[in-house]
Amino acid sequence: MRHNPFGATGHAVSVIGQGTWYIDRGDRAAAVKALQAGLDAGMSHIDTAEMYDDAELVVADAIADRRDQVFLVSKVLPGNASRKGAVAACERSLKRLKTERLDCYLLHWRGQVPLAETVAAFEELKAAGKIASWGVSNFDADDLNELSRVAGKGAIACNQVLYHLQERAIEHRVIPWCERHGVAVVAYSPFGHNDFPSPRSPGGKALEQIAAAHGTSPRQVALAFLTRQPAIFAIPKAASATHAGDNAAAGDLTLSESEIAEIDRAFPRGREPSSLPML
Repeated sequence: MRHNPFGATGHAVSVIGQGTWYIDRGDRAAAVKALQAGLDAGMSHIDTAEMYDDAELVVADAIADRRDQVFLVSKVLPGNASRKGAVAACERSLKRLKTERLDCYLLHWRGQVPLAETVAAFEELKAAGKIASWGVSNFDADDLNELSRVAGKGAIACNQVLYHLQERAIEHRVIPWCERHGVAVVAYSPFGHNDFPSPRSPGGKALEQIAAAHGTSPRQVALAFLTRQPAIFAIPKAASATHAGDNAAAGDLTLSESEIAEIDRAFPRGREPSSLPML
């Protein structure tokens, strides 16, 4: 599993991590085993959020007695992101996760609370040792510019954004901005939202051919493509231990320049949209 520097945090983090949206639905024991299998396979980055219902409780069970192996991330809802609200929300997440600290804490998306208030809360949490770093999710380049003016250079650890083969909007301005400012980019829903390319589609056939050449799967090829740049990480969700192992294998897959070009042609990024896509 490749590990790359996670923004300016000083941590080397697995390029393939583990998402937990909807992981609390269905078989709880299987979900815990999937996360633990992911950790065993080197996917030390686990992402969750207060919005994800009982996902934080599932994560707590999965990381019990192995907290130091995990780069743990959670997120605060915009409605809770005031100076006092974010501190209280973080403390609730820590309690549910049964831990004393988060490695990174994110504003889930931009809301009505002034960014200065949220940044002040995050810095208070850092000073108290409850979070080691902070970042954001679903921020476009203009939002990042404003946040940078508020927070100062080197304060933003990451920006977690929607990114998959059929949704490449962040390549226009968000990824370049983050690379220039030393901010990690974390791709959520890297397989799309129940719409991974069919093997019968032209793009799906291209993935199948590249996968066959490497003795791997189309989904592993997709993850390798998305994380082809050092600043980019991905957090696919796995519903089973086998699925987690399959995701982790993508962390050792390197595509050739010609294969990257082939995928680029099969899934063109298109024109920049007027607003940043998000789920």
